[in-house]
Amino acid sequence: MKSDELNYSKLVQSQLDYFNSNITKDTDFRIRQLKHLKSVLKSNEKLLDEAIYKDFKKSSFENYVTELSLIYHEINLAMGDLKEWSTKKKVATNMANMPGNSYILPEPLGVTLTIGAWNYPYQLSLAPVVAALAAGNTAIIKPSELALNTSRAMAAVINDNFESQYLHVVEGGVEETTALLNEKFNKIFYTGSGNVGRIIMGAAAKHLTPVTLELGGKSPAFVFNDAKLKIAAKRLVWAKFLNGGQTCVAPDYLLVEKGMKEKLIEEMQKQILKYHGDNPMQSEGFVRIINPRHFDRIMKFIDIEKVVIGGESNKVELYIAPTVMDNVSFDDAVMQEEIFGPVLPIIEFDDLDEAIKMVKDRDKPLALYVFTSSNKNTEKIFHEISFGGGAVNDAVMHLANANLPFGGVGESGMGSYHGKAGFDTFSHFKSIYSHSTMVEPNLKYTPYTPNKLKIMRLMLE
Repeated sequence: MKSDELNYSKLVQSQLDYFNSNITKDTDFRIRQLKHLKSVLKSNEKLLDEAIYKDFKKSSFENYVTELSLIYHEINLAMGDLKEWSTKKKVATNMANMPGNSYILPEPLGVTLTIGAWNYPYQLSLAPVVAALAAGNTAIIKPSELALNTSRAMAAVINDNFESQYLHVVEGGVEETTALLNEKFNKIFYTGSGNVGRIIMGAAAKHLTPVTLELGGKSPAFVFNDAKLKIAAKRLVWAKFLNGGQTCVAPDYLLVEKGMKEKLIEEMQKQILKYHGDNPMQSEGFVRIINPRHFDRIMKFIDIEKVVIGGESNKVELYIAPTVMDNVSFDDAVMQEEIFGPVLPIIEFDDLDEAIKMVKDRDKPLALYVFTSSNKNTEKIFHEISFGGGAVNDAVMHLANANLPFGGVGESGMGSYHGKAGFDTFSHFKSIYSHSTMVEPNLKYTPYTPNKLKIMRLMLE
């Protein structure tokens, strides 16, 4: 769809008019719409499965586990809790404002734009929208054009079942996104690269529109000698090669304590063989790279001299085998940017302080993982390194808990969502003070006297 085929100004204005009618502020309305969204997605799962298979060769099992189930969970949580989230919350009133009471009143922001990412096209487009609708907003969704079939599927499913003045999918690429960003929104939510995130922020700044940016980065995983070897290898292999490595919170590289490396590589090789077989290209659990451009980008990271597992590829099939590289340094090409593919570099360390410094000298990662039996190691790393979120003795799975806000810090993003945090992201919290009219002390009024000042000091400090 070209930008001139749809009048974006008219679309945004229609959503603003709908929002200003106050219908979306009714919590029962929100619950009905979320229930309808879940029903629509459920009844179209076959279509959604077929579309994502065309884009990634992702199985229906993996589509449910990594995409749809997370959306359903967000919907269920919001339907159950949004009335509580939406109620005014009383807070303490200080002495200077007595007699009176104070409270915080959540309100929706208005017309929202969610720009989704291609790697988990359903989850990363629709989970933020669930939060936006739960908070009482209207929503426009711009899925990534790179996952073309899933974009078309979302447009068909959403636009056929919702009024555009409330919820609408706009398809297209850079031209359409640029045209949308010329409009004034009350909130923009973006998931993707830092470079595009800067463009989003620049466009939003023209209208002073608040933004949430879910970006990425090189997320490290520390593996210590006291880690449970088989469990660590199994969980790392799953987390790294899930979705063909195209996961923003996948372990981007391993920092392995000296003495552990050879055993870990051997165990990871066993786990890859166990779950993907001799030829992972035939495995239903190993998806494809999104397009030839990303295939070529990932292949440039592979130094065949340092490959200890995998390394095979097939450009026609957009397939890169689960690959592990050893004896990697921070100067290697594979360590200069987020890999976002099935390549896992290993860097050995024997000085934890030095390893921590190397991580801190780089951009703050979106995720960080620690595999150890030592609380001391975990606490030291978590205390000293700034990162978005993470896990101990696991990876990626912190995203599955909607009670944990998900978001980055610094170059890995700003703002968070999931569960209540998503509701908060798409809400404004009014601070209200209600003053009693029963009495009105003269302390704050002239004439000012030394005695009044003395009382004020007691009340205000």
